[in-house]
Amino acid sequence: MNLEFIGDGPALVVTGEERYLVVADLHFGIEADLALHGLHFRSRSRARLERLLTIVDRVDPDGLVLLGDVKHSIPSLTRQEYFELPRILSALRDRVPLQVFPGNHDIGIERYLEPAEICMKEGAVIDGTGYLHGHMYPSPLLSGHLMIVGHHHPLLSLHDEVGCALQSPAYLRAGVDTKCLGMEDDPDGVTPTRVLFMPAFNEIAGYNILHIIREPFSPLSRNMVLDTTEIILADGTYIGPLRSVIPDESD
Repeated sequence: MNLEFIGDGPALVVTGEERYLVVADLHFGIEADLALHGLHFRSRSRARLERLLTIVDRVDPDGLVLLGDVKHSIPSLTRQEYFELPRILSALRDRVPLQVFPGNHDIGIERYLEPAEICMKEGAVIDGTGYLHGHMYPSPLLSGHLMIVGHHHPLLSLHDEVGCALQSPAYLRAGVDTKCLGMEDDPDGVTPTRVLFMPAFNEIAGYNILHIIREPFSPLSRNMVLDTTEIILADGTYIGPLRSVIPDESD
């Protein structure tokens, strides 16, 4: 299995026997929710969709895996989502077969998907790699696999004495406490269960990595093994172990 990082997504190409393009947290309709909080943006759905279609055409994958939170509003649809979602999903479906792992924001999205496109919320293994949105306990069937998840929107912020020197979507790759997750360890230790947290495809969604570590909000983030956690930028640049970006409390 090979991973190719696409920085202008962020997106991931996972190649085994087949090639899958993987994206997480599109959050179509987020602008309507922001307007309720006094932040008014023109809908960026068309531009976001075109960005994804451009990547699909460039990669030419066998399938497109959407790791949940395709839509934004909960618990129901907004007017924006009601009109935009059918067109968005149809445009993607016309290009490439879809596999959708519903997220916590995807209530009601089933009405816009074909039955074969809907995957289990607890996750599934596709071509040797585990996938799920990441807000629930993963299925035990994902034991011994790399689990690629969304939900967390990791964002790396680095600061110097002047201020913020770098802010970028990033991946977190870590081992997990399989016992606490109700998963079995590989008895031979050959294929450890690991997790790769994907950054959000939505360009205005991001959550500081240090907040994810200090205030975890999912079973997977609560049970990641911090000593094994590594940071990778959206374009595949390896930053290093998590400890390299944690401020020294004594400073």
